[in-house]
Amino acid sequence: MSDIDKLDRAILRALQTDARISNARLAETVGLSETPCARRLKRLEQDGYIERYRTVLSRRALGFGVVAFVYVRFAQHDRTLADRFEREVCAIERILSCHNVSGTADYILQIVARDLDDYGTFMRDQLRGLPGVTAVESALSLREVKADNGLPLP
Repeated sequence: MSDIDKLDRAILRALQTDARISNARLAETVGLSETPCARRLKRLEQDGYIERYRTVLSRRALGFGVVAFVYVRFAQHDRTLADRFEREVCAIERILSCHNVSGTADYILQIVARDLDDYGTFMRDQLRGLPGVTAVESALSLREVKADNGLPLP
């Protein structure tokens, strides 16, 4: 991050807030004229600081009332099995994130479901049948206190 300056960080902050911001508005926000702002933005994209642009959808409006964090354990630690598990997890849309972690669990998943019945069916019919899974433990979110609002930029 040493090769980006204060203006680059301001551009990144503004884009994390509104990825659809026009170049004219972005330039105004960070205190540049449009051409230098567009050049900086292109460089930030090319250098990999910006991976992609996306829209954040409303979980509630789409009918996903349950968010669960699931701790998945394997009895056998086999690279081939883990690879199969990860491939299958990546193909399931309702699994929002998957992290291979240290500690008592092998993976932590973030999952959405319409309601508890839907979640229970998903656990029984899909999650417990994934390759390598021998134990799962769920923690249901009661209330989201803070959402992902982007990465910190010093």
